[in-house]
Amino acid sequence: MRDIVFTRSSGWIPTVIREDGELKLMLGAGADANHEPRTFTFPISEAHFAVIREDLARHLLLWSAVLPLCEAAGTRGQLDENAAVALLDPILLSPPADVDALFRRIPWDRSRLVAHGATIRLLEHGQVCEAMRTTTEAANEKRAQEHHADRRRTERGVVLGPLDAQVLRYTGQYLHGATIPRRNPDAVDPALLPQVMRVIATAEQACAGMRIGLDPRRGHRATDKRDWKRMEATVDAAVRRAYPGLVDDAVRTVTFLMCSEVADRAKSTPPEDDDSGASVTKAALTFTDDKGGEKKWLRDGPRSASAEFWEFVADRSAGDNEVFTIEDEEMGEGIQLQFYADCIARITTVRQGEAGSDPEYRVEYSLVDGISGYRHLVSLFVRGGYAALDQHSPWMSDAAEFERARRQRKAR
Repeated sequence: MRDIVFTRSSGWIPTVIREDGELKLMLGAGADANHEPRTFTFPISEAHFAVIREDLARHLLLWSAVLPLCEAAGTRGQLDENAAVALLDPILLSPPADVDALFRRIPWDRSRLVAHGATIRLLEHGQVCEAMRTTTEAANEKRAQEHHADRRRTERGVVLGPLDAQVLRYTGQYLHGATIPRRNPDAVDPALLPQVMRVIATAEQACAGMRIGLDPRRGHRATDKRDWKRMEATVDAAVRRAYPGLVDDAVRTVTFLMCSEVADRAKSTPPEDDDSGASVTKAALTFTDDKGGEKKWLRDGPRSASAEFWEFVADRSAGDNEVFTIEDEEMGEGIQLQFYADCIARITTVRQGEAGSDPEYRVEYSLVDGISGYRHLVSLFVRGGYAALDQHSPWMSDAAEFERARRQRKAR
């Protein structure tokens, strides 16, 4: 039978229980293989219980020292009960100097003490007992998270200045650099908010009018990496020029904010019709891929050929499906987009097959520069067919020559 003998207001601080007549300290820590919280117990004496009940600081210090033992138990292992019991007298019953000395020798969970208000400067100088004078039962988890983030930056050699820190708070990336940035002016120190807004305004002016298109080769909502990198470089240069003292973390969060906002707008707007409103010579086209997919487009349909084709690509493109073809059967010509090789082939019929012979085709190859290059070529073909692609050069009919050119560009 288990009875709770003593508990503090915070639900996570270890609780004293009596189990089968024996006093024990019970704490939750870690998780099992099913991600459910694990609970550990180990015996304590009446003398230990008296200190735990009367001295919050010692109670928290004991918790901090036992947590690494719980972590070592993993998802299935048992708590090293002897090691836990061995911590009781040195932490709960020893003078402060001895406690400080112990904490310089053992692993302990700093974040728990920081969350409960311990003075960080004193903790870092090994004065744990003195640091605990400011602790409270209520935990401030955000304080612990910020301290952990600061320690991670320190390990990377990054020291934030006042403006750096506030820029990161504005974007919501102070704690986690992988978080999608957002605008949070309320999180900024009001005294520094005007400076932060000037940094943001510099970035906005630098990328005004720039866009990040979608890349249907990677699905319906994927963005063009080249557009992203181009905007990223532009904003980065402008912010560093205007604010040379900002650390890399602060500059990166601003460029990330600008790029992600523009990319979000691209994802929420209808796909572009590259040949919308243009004079289209094609009456009908057939789209195919390497996996047997096929789609027909007719000129009197509700959408342009380019829009229909790129939707077809977004629906079906995959790592093992990177070759797409647009064919005009009536004119005997087409183009083949080879995404895996960053190239395109244009094909036209030179001689129709007669008396059972195969038709003769002319095939020419050209390198393509990113998804914007592909979009341009598809639009040219839809509007003017094989001949309209003459303006895009060079075209190579020798496959071996083209492969050498492709490898040379890849090597650069």
